[in-house]
Amino acid sequence: MFLVRSEETIPCPCCQGHLVVVGSRRRGVIKSSGESIQLIIRRLRCEDCRRIHHELPNLLVPYKRYQAECIESVVTKAEHCVATDESTLHRWKIWFKDWAKYASGCLNAIASRFELPVKVSSRPLHPSLQSIGRWVGNADGWLARTVRPIANENLWIHTRSAFLS
Repeated sequence: MFLVRSEETIPCPCCQGHLVVVGSRRRGVIKSSGESIQLIIRRLRCEDCRRIHHELPNLLVPYKRYQAECIESVVTKAEHCVATDESTLHRWKIWFKDWAKYASGCLNAIASRFELPVKVSSRPLHPSLQSIGRWVGNADGWLARTVRPIANENLWIHTRSAFLS
């Protein structure tokens, strides 16, 4: 088990208020080898809007069970070495194809809001990265660099659903 704790002070993604630690929770994550590890992630409550948020380390993508680097390798490389079944790999590719368009729009809005410069890549980008690569580059770790600002600005689309009978 690993305790995840950021040294950064991040404001509330909803109202920019101050976040205080109110507890922790376990979060399982699967590595590319298929090995499962447990993380202890802090739960944070905003003192202003009272909403609960969870600290997101760079190795996670919200609502995904595998490490970000596993998903990154599957959606950008022809060959990958992730210990999972073909249906999972196919779902990741479909998810990313749709999500990349949304992520590009979010990064564009964030860059405009904070007047951030656009990165110019010296290498040609993989087709699935063209829309977001200009904001985060194409070096390893680009998925984590994409996920973090979107989640921190409360722009992450909730993809989980529950059916009530």
